[in-house]
Amino acid sequence: MSTRITSTPVWVRITATPVRRHLLCAVIGLAVIVLALESLSTFRQSQLTSVAYLAIAAGGLTVLTGLSGQLSLGHGAFMAVGAYTAALMLRAQDSGWSVPLVLLAATAVAAVVGLVVGVAAARLHGPYLAGATLALAVAVPGLALYFSDYLGGEQGLVVPAPKVPDVVDNVMYFVTGSDMDSTKFVSYVSWILLVLVFFLLANVSSSRVGRRWRAVRDDEVAAELAGIDLGRARILAFVVSSACAGAGGAVLAMSARIAAPSGFTLTLSLTLLSAVVIGGLGTLSGALIGAALLTYIPPVVTNLGLDAGLSSLQSAELAPLVTGVFTVLVILFAPLGLVGTFRKWRITRKGEK
Repeated sequence: MSTRITSTPVWVRITATPVRRHLLCAVIGLAVIVLALESLSTFRQSQLTSVAYLAIAAGGLTVLTGLSGQLSLGHGAFMAVGAYTAALMLRAQDSGWSVPLVLLAATAVAAVVGLVVGVAAARLHGPYLAGATLALAVAVPGLALYFSDYLGGEQGLVVPAPKVPDVVDNVMYFVTGSDMDSTKFVSYVSWILLVLVFFLLANVSSSRVGRRWRAVRDDEVAAELAGIDLGRARILAFVVSSACAGAGGAVLAMSARIAAPSGFTLTLSLTLLSAVVIGGLGTLSGALIGAALLTYIPPVVTNLGLDAGLSSLQSAELAPLVTGVFTVLVILFAPLGLVGTFRKWRITRKGEK
């Protein structure tokens, strides 16, 4: 009697573990990024950069709010920390800071600030934590005015365009057949960073740390009885989230070429929260979709208003109105967010079959 040995398909072996699945998604994402950026104009590349830095910060916020259950209204402040750190380093031209080192430093500084805030806010819950982070969002931009000699005051700091390394320029010319200017370089940096951040966040979320965050979010008493240190779990989530915001802020500074208080008002923090709510709490794909929608809806609505005969001012005022109405509709008809509602619908459909 012979036994038949069946080999496991290659696709199953590749996607056997969460890390492998996430790595495969990252590789596919990088390939899509190269194809997209090489076929788009400079203006579209800058728009994609905006999507990337918003998605990086929103990805960290969705981990904080969606997984650990902590509501933050001040993540724009951590983006400001990352942006000013990057601006100060890039302005020191003689030091020759490389872009990866600038991004790493901005992330680290924002993580340290997040650690301090997280320790202070570890005992706060619900509206109290929201109020504390709201105060942070209002206070941090004012530091640029207080330390105007170093941070440029109301005018901010002009950020020089990061230099494209010769090695990168030569490699990209060999691969794509086109030169790389500063705008395309920043766009590549932003999306490669986005893929890296999402890869790390996805792995952390599916690890023991992510399960602890979910336990704390779902039932604090049960989590504490299971031996989970609630304060340590909350602080760690805050540090990870603020580090992501700092990285996003650094990319924002390199893209906008300026770091000024007017760019980090409460509106930015609310935009990040809106992106998370629209896309779906606790989902990285939802953070990306929400960031993309909030980036593209305003210019599309403004152009439609101009085509309809409205003035430039009226068209500009129409954009936030449509964005707000769209957000309200998502909350009413898709309370789990676009991605969360789609997943629920797919599970329900499978159950009916």
